[in-house]
Amino acid sequence: MDNIKISNMTLLDLECISNILQSDFDDFWNITTLKSELLNPNSKYIVAKLDNLIVGFAGIWKSVDDVHITNIVVNKNFRKQNIGSLILSILIELAKLEPNISSITLEVNSNNIVAIKLYEKFGFKAVGLRKKYYNNIDDAIIYTKELY
Repeated sequence: MDNIKISNMTLLDLECISNILQSDFDDFWNITTLKSELLNPNSKYIVAKLDNLIVGFAGIWKSVDDVHITNIVVNKNFRKQNIGSLILSILIELAKLEPNISSITLEVNSNNIVAIKLYEKFGFKAVGLRKKYYNNIDDAIIYTKELY
């Protein structure tokens, strides 16, 4: 993991992953949505790179006193290498740098056991449930982590 570099996501990064987004990163968000997120002053997106290859990315939304993790995505070919843990630790540090932020929230598919274990390892606690949140089928568990 020492050779993974984290940086702010740019439009050039989106161009680099646009042709492999759906095949290598799962069907989370599309390029159009990510482009609009990069233009949103309340959003911040980061990429994880191995050399010049993007192996993961993630985003947050900033609100009055909370940071919301929108997604953490790792390239299918690079999973189980602690890249998700690295990305999540960076997101937590970014949240701590924001003024007046007291907590971090997120939703996770109730079937995504790997992600649930990751969030719980970092001290996130389940605080709610959104029924049929994903594609009107799967439930979302709402997790939060108090920063102070």
